Amino acid sequence: MRRENKVRIESGQTYRNESFDGADLSGADVCTSHFQKCSFKHANMKELTTRACSFAECDFTSAFLNASTHERTAFTNCRFLSANLFSAQFDNCKLTGSSFKATNLNGVAIIAGDWSYVNIRNTDFKGAELRGIRMKETDLSGCTLEKADLRDADLTGAVLQGAKLKGADLRGAKIDGIDFRNIDLNGVHLDVGQAIVIVHSLGGIFSAPRGS
Repeated sequence: MRRENKVRIESGQTYRNESFDGADLSGADVCTSHFQKCSFKHANMKELTTRACSFAECDFTSAFLNASTHERTAFTNCRFLSANLFSAQFDNCKLTGSSFKATNLNGVAIIAGDWSYVNIRNTDFKGAELRGIRMKETDLSGCTLEKADLRDADLTGAVLQGAKLKGADLRGAKIDGIDFRNIDLNGVHLDVGQAIVIVHSLGGIFSAPRGS
């Protein structure tokens, strides 16, 4: 049922299988609340603030999360189809298993956190600060990562097919298990250890110079 009026969510509460479709949650400040299999389709969640909350298997289809702020909040196995997250901020959040499709992520700020096993294809992360983020087996196909700072990130097994990486900084990042075939690494900043991993992934054999 679509809700038209302002809806209040209490902090420290647990909500299961509830519908917040079309609800006005804008500007709410929610702490330590838990949501399981709840629906937020078309909800107005602009400037929402969450702290230490959890959302499991929730549906944010066409929701508006513009300028929302999330600190130590988990969104696990959630769906963000056609959602608007313009200028949203995620500080040490967990997004594992969530899916973003046709989602507006322009201006999103991500500070650390775990974004493993996320489907986040074709997203514009140009110049983004993504240092230290965990993106194990995350699908970054077609993403624009030009000049992005991915230093010390965990990209183990990530999918980068069709991603634009020119000028990206990958130094210190874990890149084991990535298929580097057909990935353009022109202008990408790498360390020596990563260069060896890439050579091995392409079937090459790295040998130290004689006498070293």
